[in-house]
Amino acid sequence: MAALSSATDVVVIGSGIGGLSCAALLARYGLEVTVCESHSAAGGAAHAFERSGYIFDSGPSLYSGLSYSPSSNPLRHVLDAIGEKVPCATYDTWGCWLPEANFNTAVGADQFCEVLERLRGKQAVAEWRELQRVMEPIAKAATALPPAAGRFDWGAVLTVGKFVPALLPHAASFPMLSGPFSRIADNAVKDPFVRNWLDLLCFLLSGLPANGTSAAEMAFMFAEWYRPGVKLDYPLGGSGAIVDALVRGLQRHGGELALSAHAEEVLVSGSRAVGVRLRGGKEIRARRAVVSNASVWDTLKLLPEGSVPQRFREERQATPACDSFMHLHLGIDAQGLPEDIACHHIIVNDWEKGVTAEQNVVAVSIPSLLDPSLAPAGKHGIHVYTPATEPYALWEGLDRRSQAYAKLKEERAEVMWRALERIVPDIRSRCELTLVGTPLTHERFLRRHRGSYGPAIPAGAGLFPGPGTPLEGLLCCGDGTFPGIGVPAVAASGMMAANTIVPVGKHLEMLEDIRRAGAY
Repeated sequence: MAALSSATDVVVIGSGIGGLSCAALLARYGLEVTVCESHSAAGGAAHAFERSGYIFDSGPSLYSGLSYSPSSNPLRHVLDAIGEKVPCATYDTWGCWLPEANFNTAVGADQFCEVLERLRGKQAVAEWRELQRVMEPIAKAATALPPAAGRFDWGAVLTVGKFVPALLPHAASFPMLSGPFSRIADNAVKDPFVRNWLDLLCFLLSGLPANGTSAAEMAFMFAEWYRPGVKLDYPLGGSGAIVDALVRGLQRHGGELALSAHAEEVLVSGSRAVGVRLRGGKEIRARRAVVSNASVWDTLKLLPEGSVPQRFREERQATPACDSFMHLHLGIDAQGLPEDIACHHIIVNDWEKGVTAEQNVVAVSIPSLLDPSLAPAGKHGIHVYTPATEPYALWEGLDRRSQAYAKLKEERAEVMWRALERIVPDIRSRCELTLVGTPLTHERFLRRHRGSYGPAIPAGAGLFPGPGTPLEGLLCCGDGTFPGIGVPAVAASGMMAANTIVPVGKHLEMLEDIRRAGAY
């Protein structure tokens, strides 16, 4: 810690994808940047970790738009801007274990129609085709403006304005991008299976069903997943490879990353944020800005009393939160497993309960099928989780060393074991390494408020705020700011925060550079 700079242009609190995207881009813009990360590893919820020769993802594992150009994925735009690449394995198939049937499906429009006709008949196919027809111009509108053009000041007139000619042909579709996706889907789709399927896709993207997921977010997904020749990506080396690329870009452009550097307070002088105080007392002064990539709730804890209006504090504190996760990270003997097993699987136990019901949806990722370097020879690493449906209240106040905690872990993990047994029936006898994660794990290692997936702000009921705050010099990025939850969204939030800090001229130069790189 002694070598850490005591003054810099910008301090970024937290090294999640949003914070690293912001910091790396600011460094690329020529500013001095210091990232302060509480954990001993960078990446936040996207960091990777190693146990007994297995490399595991701690969080996201489903990616698209990283391996081809042009791409609508803001993370790809960040990587292009900082001159970094992430080699990926590509695939198109994932396994579905649903109440109606078990099947493999693929991204792209046609194969899912084959599944639909088999399960639901020609009318369901016709409704799906109609939804695709309706979504096509909306998806084109959603992707007509690169997220890299966004900034939250008057400079947006110039950076967004340069894309007006490309936006005009889609003007009629822009009103459809606001509000919940259900407003569009309900008009096109009546079949109950297709409606459940759309709820599931929305939930996997945002943590909310179709009536709470923004139409814009689903428009991006339709643009990515249902275009001709589409492939999904898995970064070679796991999600940690994305984190490593962002850190490389940050450091190559002169930025600084401090690990095990826990920010305890934002320093305020007058009405302006001027730096941070770390645990242990070290202060880092910020000449230009402080950017918080901590959660909306944890950011408030960093602000001295009276530094922001009480109304702002109360409104942000009242932000609703998604539930947390249960995780299984397993190392298994892979001998004799089918060669055609899919890398990713989704299990739904009961549609009637709804996709957000407790322990109703289970996700499975076996990334060593795509990248054997993630596990020892002849082995596979598996990540199983219940996404954003585990109540924190069940765990609150438990001692992690107690028998009660161990017993609850065993009980609450059982739904994941049963889901995995549908894919690998003898999974329990194959296991050589078993790690169970809980909301307390999420809270402790990922610095997630109450272990939450992030804010549960339903589309139509409110908007994710921009990066600005009432405290001059303090900006925010990450899943509590526009555009919201998910890796592409937090990368976009980091870009927009960085763009807002720098002069418009530098921003326009960056846009031209990534255009030449084929980003858009």
